[in-house]
Amino acid sequence: MSERQPVTRGVLHRAENGVSWITLDRPEAMNAVTWDQRERIIALLADASADPDVRAVVITATGKGFCAGADLRGEGPGRSGPGNPAPGPPTEGAEGRGRERVPGDVARMIRLGAQRFIAAVLDCEKPVIAAVNGTAAGIGAHLAFACDLVLAAESARFIEVFVRRGLVPDGGGAYLLPRLVGPQRAKELMFFGDALSAADAERMGLVNRVVAADELEKTARAWAERLAQGPTRAIALTKQLVNASLDADRASAFAAEASAVEIAMTTRDANEGVASFVERRAPEYRGR
Repeated sequence: MSERQPVTRGVLHRAENGVSWITLDRPEAMNAVTWDQRERIIALLADASADPDVRAVVITATGKGFCAGADLRGEGPGRSGPGNPAPGPPTEGAEGRGRERVPGDVARMIRLGAQRFIAAVLDCEKPVIAAVNGTAAGIGAHLAFACDLVLAAESARFIEVFVRRGLVPDGGGAYLLPRLVGPQRAKELMFFGDALSAADAERMGLVNRVVAADELEKTARAWAERLAQGPTRAIALTKQLVNASLDADRASAFAAEASAVEIAMTTRDANEGVASFVERRAPEYRGR
């Protein structure tokens, strides 16, 4: 499978060797994400879940920045709110363009915007790799942290920038970070808003591996294509179990595990895995 689809509005997409490559492409703005980019990425992640030929996803960016946060210039509908503040009080949503903001508007925009964006990564049925080429700030950092695996160039930095603007983190930051590094470390990052180097992020457990800038795409490709050759449905079920593990009690977690194992055992890949073991050969998984 090989498909190249340059898309306007700052997102490039291509699919090859079972991998969907999603690339933020507004280097002049350090890839600050616009409404259009967000909606396009959400759609591509949904497509990846539904397409059996896509078996892994990579999210990366062009230029020196991975994603500098939300585009504060507010391109597109629903653009105002704490993570994307508008200059004045009117609401810019599709149903209320120009009307005065009322209680509930901002919360709705966060739910349908930043939170929906991050949820699309967490809920994608295929493993998602972040290849962080540069600065990841605000929602850009949360986009990376929501991915299943995170690769970072040596020059990458992660910044919980919200406190610098007097804002509360959005896009699931206060949900993601404590689960990755614990509450004390999460508070340190969010209270001070200091830039975290790629090396420090790796030591804290936010990044799986740091590589030289010229090795980032090569490493991401190797990891993604290895995942794309694996038992896709079993990986999807494993992702669901791990993502839900810190929110569930033991009984619920064990029940979910038992159901996932039963579902996985019905797949062709599970039959292939058992057969290859018995026959003492390498398995050939098809993602079915």
